[in-house]
Amino acid sequence: MLRNGVDLKPVRGKMLPLWTMPEVAAADLLKQAVQKLKTFNKDMDDGPYRLLFPDGSEVVVVPGTEKPFLLAEYKKEIGKPYCRITLFVCPDEHFQEAYADPDSDSDSEVIVRTRRSLEFSEADTVLCEPLNESTPKHQIKQEVMETQKTEQIVISDSEDCPDPPKPAMLKYYSTYTCVYAPQTEEEEEDDMPAPVPMDVGGKTMMDSDITLPDIIYDLSQSIDHGRVSRFNVCRSDVWDGALRGFKRSTFSEKCDLLVRFTDDAGVFEDSVDTAVREDEYFLAGKMIAVSVVHGGPGPHFLSEDFVHFLAGQPSFKATVNLITDEEIGQALREIESAASLEDLQDCTLKHSTMLQTAGCFRSVKSLEDKMTIVSDFLRWFIIDRNMCVIDRFKEGLSALGLYNALQLYPALLSPVLCHVEKQLTAELLEDLFRPDLSPLGSNRRVREGKTLGFWNDYLLDCQEGQTAVSVEEVLMFATGLNSLPPSGLNPQPKLEFIEDSPYPMANTCANTLKLPVLSNFELFKSNMDFGIQNSPGFGCF
Repeated sequence: MLRNGVDLKPVRGKMLPLWTMPEVAAADLLKQAVQKLKTFNKDMDDGPYRLLFPDGSEVVVVPGTEKPFLLAEYKKEIGKPYCRITLFVCPDEHFQEAYADPDSDSDSEVIVRTRRSLEFSEADTVLCEPLNESTPKHQIKQEVMETQKTEQIVISDSEDCPDPPKPAMLKYYSTYTCVYAPQTEEEEEDDMPAPVPMDVGGKTMMDSDITLPDIIYDLSQSIDHGRVSRFNVCRSDVWDGALRGFKRSTFSEKCDLLVRFTDDAGVFEDSVDTAVREDEYFLAGKMIAVSVVHGGPGPHFLSEDFVHFLAGQPSFKATVNLITDEEIGQALREIESAASLEDLQDCTLKHSTMLQTAGCFRSVKSLEDKMTIVSDFLRWFIIDRNMCVIDRFKEGLSALGLYNALQLYPALLSPVLCHVEKQLTAELLEDLFRPDLSPLGSNRRVREGKTLGFWNDYLLDCQEGQTAVSVEEVLMFATGLNSLPPSGLNPQPKLEFIEDSPYPMANTCANTLKLPVLSNFELFKSNMDFGIQNSPGFGCF
């Protein structure tokens, strides 16, 4: 929030989500907010800054009370979820200028100005105590009496205060209005960068209603399905083919992707799928964004700490086990295992060159310092020293708005990027594939019903390890994916039944699996294993 004329105005485009503890106080919250904003805005001054409510008043106490500000208490007072709470940081210089009296040289007087001239009754006007933390309480009372003619603030809606406040309540109510001035609906629309409802599938959805498929659906609305970007990919080197496709001057992430796979015989197969050296981090980020938004899978290989950093979350809990360099890992383990202050001092001196490189070499005064040293080095080793390529990765991830969505909805999108040990189940695949059955009462329907029972038993055997293939391999054969994408599968996977082939067939573009209609389960199971294991690449049609 910066000064604009005589008022403080929010700066558009600067809002960032901040993850913190519910019991955080104003001073700590301000420190975290400034650090977060400086991370993403290199042009920010060093400060000092103040933490402000949306109405421009300083965050000191919980509105309506005399309790020191705690985020949890503030949430309880305003009745909003944490994700809908908006606070601002403001340079101290701008704050002082906005609340300074232009006709006076005195620093003790404060005039609170309204944003616009409106007509109010006397019943809607209450006194406001000065915004001066350093002034003793007995001086505040005296200054209020001396300046009560100028130091007034009005409540925007007369319905909020239909009757004049009683004398016994005046002091408390004026404190409330000093810190938290209600705004009109029009003011909130003009000044607050509140989350905008998403229009998903023709219906408006607020934050609490949004799901992961809703977010992906909204991001995918910019895709032009009437145009395609082409990729020529060899199965033995998918990365090389993907790089050529993304570097092509005609490539656009806003077009459908046409991927042509070439087998060893030089035969082309067409499919509309998601594809995955110079500036590879940027291209990798862009590939991930294109894959997710176009309905494909997320990478599921990024570390949780790295994804939390990308999403702007404060937690960073990396361990020494993540360090693959044996020499560095051994040095950190020696520091971690130091049993006394003297041992710790010897270890830090022994590895001073390594620690100095990371900016972690310091005077050690207690044994507890070892955890701070190791933690700081891990952050430098994983994040800080790689910041240039991480920035390029984030720029690539910004394609189609995925990076911005990650910051706004980290709880929903982080699992899409993180490595997770979530396994497919037979029940999940059974529910996923919808059978295309013949009319009820026909002889063919009877045979299809029997085959459908074979299919369900086969999935259970795959899950229990009693077949030559896994449930992931079954999904790969039918759809070209070994995990479910965050947006779900489109078109809906379905089962068809064939009597002219003893082996299964698949169309990965249509997410269609064709099951052979056979006489007994053992033959069905054997032929399913053979067909899936011997399919070229993603299965054949």
